[in-house]
Amino acid sequence: MEKDTQGEIIFNIDVMLAKRKMSVTELSQRVGITLANMSILKTGKAKAIRITTLAALCEVLDCQPGDLLEYRKTED
Repeated sequence: MEKDTQGEIIFNIDVMLAKRKMSVTELSQRVGITLANMSILKTGKAKAIRITTLAALCEVLDCQPGDLLEYRKTED
């Protein structure tokens, strides 16, 4: 019987912030979400993200969703 393994989605917001020389505070203001919610996204503790929020992140950071999101397999 195969194990039901599930990977995880990693947010690479820090990488894009560094590339754009932008603070997390500025990003949260420009995207229109609270600093607390941005921190939850940034640390990978979010269980979900609205497509509109993802689109706003891409707009502000001038990037594609794949620049922000990464899938990693969970090791056994």
